[in-house]
Amino acid sequence: MSDIPLLLTFRSPPLPFFIESNRVTYQPGEAHPNRTNLGVFDLLFIHRGTLHIGEEDRQWSLGPGEVLILRPDRWHYAVRPCEEEMVMDWLHFQTTAPWEETEGGSGSLRGDHYTHVIRVPKHAKLSYPEQVQDIFTSLHEAARNSTHASFWERQHRFLHLLQMLDEGWRSDEAKAAVAVAERAAAYLKLNFKLPVSNRMLSEALNLHANYIARCMNEVFGCTPQQFLLYYRLDQAKLLLLKTDWPIARIAEETGFRQTPHFSRLFAEHTGLSPLRFRKRFTG
Repeated sequence: MSDIPLLLTFRSPPLPFFIESNRVTYQPGEAHPNRTNLGVFDLLFIHRGTLHIGEEDRQWSLGPGEVLILRPDRWHYAVRPCEEEMVMDWLHFQTTAPWEETEGGSGSLRGDHYTHVIRVPKHAKLSYPEQVQDIFTSLHEAARNSTHASFWERQHRFLHLLQMLDEGWRSDEAKAAVAVAERAAAYLKLNFKLPVSNRMLSEALNLHANYIARCMNEVFGCTPQQFLLYYRLDQAKLLLLKTDWPIARIAEETGFRQTPHFSRLFAEHTGLSPLRFRKRFTG
């Protein structure tokens, strides 16, 4: 099995959502049931004992404090029965947004200035098992209550768990890259009307331009200048729909110095000229 960690990536919004959870105990000789195409993600968290489980051609022996997320579209099965009493929490969740499973950060899904990507490890030994135990306990308690508030409580607890998994697996270097990319994105969005250069961005963040570009490409899948262009074009779309300003003013308000240049880039990225875009969506 590869040493590169398997990651599950979810584009958001919309956020993944909680369906149900429970705590189960397997006695010696008992095993996890075999299932094919369950239709939901199955998150397992081990309290004590060992669970031997597989998914397609991958197999794990999960011990206390370990978590595993099984896919909704694969076959998972018991590798062998438990040798001792095993206690685990399970949680079913789903998403309606694009998702993928990849080795490391090799996937195609990236966030942008509107969307975010949630990346969680498929399998991990957690350094904070007590916190996860508390979340599962709260989920199980809320499930016994059918009130309106309990629905929101369960969704909230689940998203907290997802956030912990998203933030907990990264190395210090990877966390730094995310922080740099987010700082750069915030600066670009704040100053998109200005002629922002890579040098200006570098001076504002007090970081080398190449390092900023590498971080942004890793997190957003684009360079700072590409991010700036996409953001400007999206702002232009909003102004075309919400105002009756002439095209020249919209170009100026969104950081483009020449109207023909703006119109050409807009058409390249949307397939429509600014005027046709406005007419199509405003009647």
